[in-house]
Amino acid sequence: MKQEDFEATLALIGKKIKSLRIKAGYKSYEVFAYENDLSRIQYWKMEKGVNCTFKSLQKVLDIHNMNIQEFFCTLESPVSDK
Repeated sequence: MKQEDFEATLALIGKKIKSLRIKAGYKSYEVFAYENDLSRIQYWKMEKGVNCTFKSLQKVLDIHNMNIQEFFCTLESPVSDK
């Protein structure tokens, strides 16, 4: 995978995480992180597509009652078929 494709994938993951937060009724990532016992900085980085470990992603998905398969099935593919 090319670096730009990897970064695009992280950005999509971050965008999806942010949309889940907003759908859950949280306007502020800080409030969401605080109320769900997440590191505010780590969660912000996840939403920005800068840092996302599997463990952190799983914790966020557990908060939203979503499994990893459901999460990734709804992502668009940023990688071209070239």
